[in-house]
Amino acid sequence: MLHRLIMTITFTFFTTAALCAEHTVKLVNQNEWGTMAFEPSFLKVEVGDTVTFEPTDPGHNAATINYMMPWRANRYWGDIGKPITMEITEQGFYGIECAPHITMGMVMIIQAGDGDIAEFSIPKTLPKQAKLRFNAIKDYAMGQ
Repeated sequence: MLHRLIMTITFTFFTTAALCAEHTVKLVNQNEWGTMAFEPSFLKVEVGDTVTFEPTDPGHNAATINYMMPWRANRYWGDIGKPITMEITEQGFYGIECAPHITMGMVMIIQAGDGDIAEFSIPKTLPKQAKLRFNAIKDYAMGQ
């Protein structure tokens, strides 16, 4: 009986782990979105997936924006110039920033699971360039 329980737990653990995907996002100084951008700037994932943010320049970091993500989701703040891996724990939309460059519009959107990107709310209190970039990313995502 104990053997069967151990086998069931082991199978469940490895099956769940095998279903989760790993994604990589580069933090770049320039791409098709302009200067200071995430690549990609919009990413669709599933709950349980991980996203690793890799700075290509020592001046970048990745962090969740607390009021632009599911309220029960894990919050992250990466060290400047260091990669950080985030586990996506809740369904919904995640606003991500590069803290040193948010005023230059260095932001991205992660969509976890199903949802309508039109419901992604962009606060008026964000810096102007961040709002412009979020709106451009949102428009792009709506066209997919």
